Amino acid sequence: MDFIQVIDLLGTVAFAISGALAAYNKKLDAFGIIIIAFVTAAGGGTLRDILLGVSPVSWMTNMNLVYTILICVLVTFIFSQRLLKLRKTLFFFDTIGIGLYTVVGLEMGITAGLHPFICVTLGCITACFGGVIRDILVNEIPVIFRKNIYATACIAGGAIYFILRKFEAPENITFIVSGVSVIVIRMLAVKFKWQLPRPYID
Repeated sequence: MDFIQVIDLLGTVAFAISGALAAYNKKLDAFGIIIIAFVTAAGGGTLRDILLGVSPVSWMTNMNLVYTILICVLVTFIFSQRLLKLRKTLFFFDTIGIGLYTVVGLEMGITAGLHPFICVTLGCITACFGGVIRDILVNEIPVIFRKNIYATACIAGGAIYFILRKFEAPENITFIVSGVSVIVIRMLAVKFKWQLPRPYID
């Protein structure tokens, strides 16, 4: 298993727990929790693979990801009360997920020989759209459409990724710094209430 596959697996864990917690918080049944966890973890990657023309999509040929999601659902179910008492647990796992998945999407775009701008777009899609599907299914306005900085953090991480590549930084360092940058920017944005400009007045 290479480094990018490890990042992909860790991102799957983070998003599966994020999805399972969101579903549990909405008091869905066991089947509903599994579905929400699955679409959160695999939704962005599925859309990315469709856009890249990957067939079948990656999770269909990697049962380790499917088993990982199911194990995360089980762990979340066992420790749900403890996790839900930690008010920021869902935010924490969601933030880790977007950081890790941004890097995975970027790398797949580069492997496909795409322009850096398109690679960053793929990184955002991979990182954000599982959460979009999750929020829609649990009847919430998706985080990406609210005033919070979310996709912007992914774009910033993508820019850092290509800057590091231009200066020929070691590959693993590039992956780590880019992913951590997304996580840090997102956490700082929430802590200090950073917002993008809005074209209307409250």
